[in-house]
Amino acid sequence: MTSSEASTQRIPPFVSLGSAPSVAGLGGAPGRGGMHPEKVSDRSKTVEVSRETTTVGRANIIDSIDDSSPIARELAHETKRRERLVGRKLPRPENTRVFTVSNQKGGVGKTTTTVNIAAALAAAGLNVLVIDIDPQGNASTALGIEHHADVDSIYDVLINDVPLADVVAQCPDISNLICAPATIHLAGAEIELVSLVAREQRLRRAIDVYAKIREKNGEQRLDYIFIDCPPSLGLLTVNAFCAANEVLIPIQCEYYALEGLSQLLKNIEMIQKHLNADLVVSTILLTMYDGRTNLAAQVAAEVRQHFPDQVLSAVVPRSVRISEAPSYQQTVMTYDPSSSGALSYLEAAAEIAER
Repeated sequence: MTSSEASTQRIPPFVSLGSAPSVAGLGGAPGRGGMHPEKVSDRSKTVEVSRETTTVGRANIIDSIDDSSPIARELAHETKRRERLVGRKLPRPENTRVFTVSNQKGGVGKTTTTVNIAAALAAAGLNVLVIDIDPQGNASTALGIEHHADVDSIYDVLINDVPLADVVAQCPDISNLICAPATIHLAGAEIELVSLVAREQRLRRAIDVYAKIREKNGEQRLDYIFIDCPPSLGLLTVNAFCAANEVLIPIQCEYYALEGLSQLLKNIEMIQKHLNADLVVSTILLTMYDGRTNLAAQVAAEVRQHFPDQVLSAVVPRSVRISEAPSYQQTVMTYDPSSSGALSYLEAAAEIAER
């Protein structure tokens, strides 16, 4: 599929969390596999009728859903979850909340979590910036931002003191979402940072200057900043820890993820002691959850036991739609907003905003 064909298939982003598909919510992306046209039209009629009914009538529709089979029970459960998000307004934080999304173990869903929670918050009307400091540049890809070698990127901000305002680019799918892209040059930034003055604080200073520029230009204050880290604990990640006041840790529901978590927490403790006393681990999100396995349930239970206040109630399941979305340079929020993965990230975003 060409890029032009892919762009024509893009689904308009949510106006708010409440605009997620209601009641049935199963329309899916047109032309992306899934239901037959006649079934889609039937379901859309059901949605229209339910929107005209009262809240009591809608509740009766939900209660009347047949849950005699596992699939029907799952659909009924998703419908009820989606109903709880309809019309919800997310509060705007008093000050900009800066999250570092980190876990030195690779493949746990750091980038996926970063872009989808950012997209969900931006779609709810909040102003969000994603800073991609992973040399792979996957967050930039998922948000549809160019990040080839000739593009000014976060590398230029860290090494060459280029203002962050000259680097950020608008996400084409969601109006309130901007991104500072990463390029392959970041792969050598770890070595170049070693000899620079205040090497751990360079990202923090760039963010502070950018906030002042926005204020001077009469632009709205950023509500959230998410920094997508590489799967390591080098100087790029240290810069992210120094720039943030909160850490969001995605944890894959497998045993190895628990081993990596203990090492990560030790490193965060060192940052708190020596570089950033305000840093706290505020949020842990369980990802790639497979409800069919006992192992996933055991890992989730163990993490919740040790971190009862940090672990979100929302759990992100394994989802083909989440994996497919980056190939269209989209988040799952715009690629398939009716999928279970999109619903889980909407719930996680709402939970973060209301904490």
